[in-house]
Amino acid sequence: MSESWSKSGWRSRPRVQMPDWPDRAALERVETQLSRYPPLVFAGEARALKARLAEAAGGRAFVLQGGDCAESFAEFNADIIRDTFKVLLQMAVVLTFGAKVPVVKVGRMAGQFAKPRSAPTEKVGEVELPAYRGDIINGFDFTPEARLPDPARMLQAYTQAAASLNLLRAFSKGGFADIHRVHSWTLGFTGGENAERYRTLSDRISDALDFMTAAGVNGESAAAMSEVDFYTSHEALLLEYEEALCRIDSTTGLPVAGSGHMLWIGDRTRQPDGAHVEFCRGVQNPIGLKCGPSLQAHDLKRLLRLLNPANEPGRLTLIARFGAGKVGEHLPRLIRAVREEGARVLWVCDPMHGNTIKSASGYKTRPFDRVLAEVREFFAIHAAEGTIPGGVHFEMTGKDVTECTGGLRALTDEDLSDRYHTACDPRLNASQSLELAFLVAEELSTRRRDLARAAT
Repeated sequence: MSESWSKSGWRSRPRVQMPDWPDRAALERVETQLSRYPPLVFAGEARALKARLAEAAGGRAFVLQGGDCAESFAEFNADIIRDTFKVLLQMAVVLTFGAKVPVVKVGRMAGQFAKPRSAPTEKVGEVELPAYRGDIINGFDFTPEARLPDPARMLQAYTQAAASLNLLRAFSKGGFADIHRVHSWTLGFTGGENAERYRTLSDRISDALDFMTAAGVNGESAAAMSEVDFYTSHEALLLEYEEALCRIDSTTGLPVAGSGHMLWIGDRTRQPDGAHVEFCRGVQNPIGLKCGPSLQAHDLKRLLRLLNPANEPGRLTLIARFGAGKVGEHLPRLIRAVREEGARVLWVCDPMHGNTIKSASGYKTRPFDRVLAEVREFFAIHAAEGTIPGGVHFEMTGKDVTECTGGLRALTDEDLSDRYHTACDPRLNASQSLELAFLVAEELSTRRRDLARAAT
């Protein structure tokens, strides 16, 4: 692959969802500067994640991928990183207990700065301006100056990503992730009003932890109980940034994307002959591929061959995003296409993007019940097809936002305006995220019992 691929080869392919830079000289200066910076992640870390994803594809692990829809320069601070990481850890503990396998923790963090848009422009009244494409490209404010693509924003994105990774690594290995501490946070959720159905599972987790402590397995004597491996991911949308941070692994001599451990190709950028597929096919990182309703079986088969020609386990994750009520129409035909190719893939459910609606109050939102319904449909289809549902992918935050309706607190359309802070798509808040983890854990427990019965 390395002989027929170069990191700049994407430039000769059709490009979509990327800006037309008004100042090419400024762009070239930024690309040159970024190409001299150290990579944000390292090849060995990407290889380790690939091995973990291969375990999940075989049913020996489960993937939890979550984080912001689009990271913001304005809201960047340590508390936001800590709170989102904290909720992901809580979710992982609950899912681990339900699945009885390790949970691979992957954040939409330290790189999720660019967003695809449904239209290139946006109109307010009689004024039409370029669409906001994420802080790495242009600004959110609806002014001509803010919406002008500015390549210098890539340097700020790099700096923020480096600082985020530094803090995440400290949290992961510095005792903050101790499993007893993490579960103690969860007890506050299950002790709240209307959380009775989750207390039984929470009590069982408490009993298991008490037993391990009594047996001498605790955070002080076992690093596995006090440290976690945490990986970062983002959509590889802005290819000038991705190319500038691409490096050659000194161990293998192969190209690696240095911007994040895992990259994914979006539903709008997965053209087999397009620029994004061309770039991603050549780097050695794990690659995700968003699979929406418009993906045809013949295109999926071609993408499987392009993105994973060696059929390497853990290399390719298919992230299904259809919308509640539509999974049965689309997922089985894609599963059959994968089976016909003999492809080794990991299946993950993204129940967020297919369930975005406009509320009566005018806000984009995602109803909690529809998110949960898509997850359940995803599990049911895999059970029927005899394949493995290997993970979930959520847009969520540790902040107490009001962007998705429903959940234990029964947020309504009227509540959305209280704390609607997202710059792009609505996110689950901390309470909704943890509740969803409990419900997914129930699905995992049911699947495990069904498989055990079938085996006997």
